[in-house]
Amino acid sequence: MIKAVLFDLDGTLLNRDASVKAFIDNQYDRLKNWVGHVPKEHYMTRFIELDKRGYVWKDAVYQQLTQEFTISTITWEELLQDYIREFQFHCVPFDQLLQMLEDLKSKNILLGMITNGYGQFQMDNIKALGIENYFDVILVSEWEDIKKPDPEIFKRALRKLDVSSKHSIFVGDHPENDVKAAQDIGMKGIWKNDSQWANVDADFTVDDLKELPLLVEDLMKEIEVT
Repeated sequence: MIKAVLFDLDGTLLNRDASVKAFIDNQYDRLKNWVGHVPKEHYMTRFIELDKRGYVWKDAVYQQLTQEFTISTITWEELLQDYIREFQFHCVPFDQLLQMLEDLKSKNILLGMITNGYGQFQMDNIKALGIENYFDVILVSEWEDIKKPDPEIFKRALRKLDVSSKHSIFVGDHPENDVKAAQDIGMKGIWKNDSQWANVDADFTVDDLKELPLLVEDLMKEIEVT
């Protein structure tokens, strides 16, 4: 019996690529008096390159940007604070996010989230998506002082939900941090398809969030039969 479904945030529930593009486009326009000597396309493209899909924190990104583009009338610290303050207003969900969560809750499934990142920043983004209240537990690596793929953060979430790993599945876009890490403690690992990876050894793959409730239903039927 599947009792709990746990999720990653960035790249799984939050369309981070679209969100970053929306934010950096807006940041350039708002701060054009300070960064306008840099062509907008160059500013956006270089930010996205340096960001490495969120795996580089923005202190390093903005330090590099201000050096490369000789931005001197606004500091990298000010640009970073702008990012921390404003990113939440540009969060783009993946299609069918709310409907998928509603469908899972209607099946009396417990919901959890485990995300790496800074605590308040990630919570601001979760709230911006309007999904905080769907989740029975949310763990953010900064606040837990531990991050994926460390097995302890998965075990901690399961303890808080009071479910065993064999009754739980984890959904994420990263082959190692999400899928394999969950499988290593006995959970089923579901990969949210991402074109940058290939040949991911997941228990199941979904291309769209709307596939998840049906997959969970099928898994519950299989277990009942066996």
